[in-house]
Amino acid sequence: MSEPIIGIIGGSGLYDIDGLEDKSWRRVPTPWGNPSDELLFGRLSGVRCVFLPRHGRGHPVSPSHLNYRANIDALKRSGVTDVISLSAVGSLKAELPPGHFVIVDQFIDRSFAREKSFFGDGLVAHVSMAHPVCARLGDGLEAAARGLGLPVTRGGTYLVMEGPQFSTKAESELYRSWGCSVIGMTNMPEAKLAREAELCYATVAMVTDFDCWHPDHDHVTVEAVIRVLLENADKARSLVGQAVPAIGQPREVCPCGCDRALENALITAAAMRAMGLVAKLDAVAGRILGP
Repeated sequence: MSEPIIGIIGGSGLYDIDGLEDKSWRRVPTPWGNPSDELLFGRLSGVRCVFLPRHGRGHPVSPSHLNYRANIDALKRSGVTDVISLSAVGSLKAELPPGHFVIVDQFIDRSFAREKSFFGDGLVAHVSMAHPVCARLGDGLEAAARGLGLPVTRGGTYLVMEGPQFSTKAESELYRSWGCSVIGMTNMPEAKLAREAELCYATVAMVTDFDCWHPDHDHVTVEAVIRVLLENADKARSLVGQAVPAIGQPREVCPCGCDRALENALITAAAMRAMGLVAKLDAVAGRILGP
């Protein structure tokens, strides 16, 4: 049995976590550069947690300029085993109104200006992304949301666009025709990198508004979106407080295999591996690559 350490990535409007005890902000350097901010360490209901504001406190970093590799490496380097990603999104379905939460189970990655892997020339690896989130974490988050009476839907596809501009109406209609549920700018390559780092990962997508396909979209004010964003952030803090004690219980290996994602992923022969890249992967892939 091992004691999980829960990583929490806070999206727009969520720059801290309530109820943390013994908390301290710490700088965590990585071989991939600096993460978005210092990490907040503490305990929530006795469970060790590490919080990272995805865009930094005060929101200085745009989605396309986030150092996703440094963010995930810093969490892994800090001992994190499970990641809850909280993300503000637009809705692509009428039945998912502002204020609704979606526990995502699939992604479509339409981003193009980001580093998407820890691996590369000199050390090649291919992890499976068929099931990109941890169902065990999803179960815990769903139970917590329903226990709090939050409006929640289990399952849905998150379309990740590049940004920072929002979609055209034609793009929004295209994504709806693909069956996507929500649209946002940050969960890829975050989810891919979490899988490469053998971290259990799950997303709670928090709807702030309907995307531009909706006939009432043009009547939505910035003030209304911000109001929903802040309300969602308060609900997300309650959700984290409810979910962490359950998902933070000691456990055996992940039944979904997230913590063993690299076991059959490395393809470069040991003698041909670039030692510089191997050294940078000490936290992400040290379990497989060894000392």
